[in-house]
Amino acid sequence: MKRYSAFAIAREALRHHSGWDRAWAAPAPKKRYDVIIVGAGGHGLATAYYLGKNHGITNVAVLEKGWLGGGNTGRNTTIIRSNYLQDSSSAIYEKARSLYETLSQDLNYNVMFSPRGVMMLAQTEHEKRGYLRTAHANALQGVETEFVGPDRVRQLCPIINIDGPRYPVLGALWQPRGGTARHDAVAWGYARACSAMGIDIIQQCEVTGVRSEGGKVTGVETSKGAIDCAKLGMVVAGHSGVLAEMAGFRLPIESVALQALVSEPIKPCMDVVVMANTVHGYMSQSDKGEMVIGGGADGYNNYTQRGSFHHIEETVRALVETFPMISRLKMLRQWGGIVDMTGDRSPILSRTPLDGCFINCGWGTGGFKAIPGSGWGFAELMATGASPLTAEFGLERFREGRFVDESVAAGVAH
Repeated sequence: MKRYSAFAIAREALRHHSGWDRAWAAPAPKKRYDVIIVGAGGHGLATAYYLGKNHGITNVAVLEKGWLGGGNTGRNTTIIRSNYLQDSSSAIYEKARSLYETLSQDLNYNVMFSPRGVMMLAQTEHEKRGYLRTAHANALQGVETEFVGPDRVRQLCPIINIDGPRYPVLGALWQPRGGTARHDAVAWGYARACSAMGIDIIQQCEVTGVRSEGGKVTGVETSKGAIDCAKLGMVVAGHSGVLAEMAGFRLPIESVALQALVSEPIKPCMDVVVMANTVHGYMSQSDKGEMVIGGGADGYNNYTQRGSFHHIEETVRALVETFPMISRLKMLRQWGGIVDMTGDRSPILSRTPLDGCFINCGWGTGGFKAIPGSGWGFAELMATGASPLTAEFGLERFREGRFVDESVAAGVAH
């Protein structure tokens, strides 16, 4: 794999750009792999990358039924933060955030990480007390956050209406080293690095069955034939329940759509990410000038990847009160992604009842921010059988009542 650099760009300019290689190879599947990862989204590709980089396991196939990064990785609002309340949650998200800071250098691919800061507005006294509690917890966890007052909020984001008629801004939980990254670039960067290590990325290869013998996984059936493996990792987000059923076990998750939209591009007016959880809307401005807007998940189970009118109405209505200027903008496009929600709104990174089979799912609406940390911990779990990052997120916690409750603690599932 040729390294990307300013010198490479200059060299190829003189060659009329005829010397660039494919970013990643498109091999035919082999008969057998040490590890098969199902799902070529951010989490699946990150798992494959850290299996190779950290554990020297490169006889790996990443199978994708569609196109690389075409699921939730390419259908989110790119927010990166780690200011969670529970210690186990904070640890894996902070690991991810710290890896994002050097990810472009590690992958030799510009993922456009922008540590612009994330601000979570407190618009009720109850929410203010909750964020003060989180700020104290983050201090103990070594996560850099602080609670700031309304004047500081206005200074950080001048377009906010501090004195809203229903929900005035009482302050905010501020994480200055949070931010955003380019979602497609994260997937492409991991894919390119995986391919350079000899890991096979096989697109348009749908898994149709899981084969086992004596309670141990032996391989998968796919639209491109049977493939054997010693270990199987399932990393397919909203379709986790479908794949788990093929393997003979059930998951405590529900799949719902999460929608988002962007406005027409405008001049720079907002250089932070703002989440308003009381009215349930969040917004940032992309490098192209679009206002990136999201809200809550749909209230019913579904597998749609489309937008809907009720989402525009509810989310934009909530945000117009806090950001009056957006009432004059036109919507450019809208989309949806399929998210898998657990009862405690925390992920599952775990062994399964089928020996040699591992599951990574349940990230709900917060999957993108966790990609590097998730891949790091899940690769360690698959390679060695245990990881301190994933220890609290096993399937057995639902049977034992050891919930990692972020739905109440964080005040929002994002």
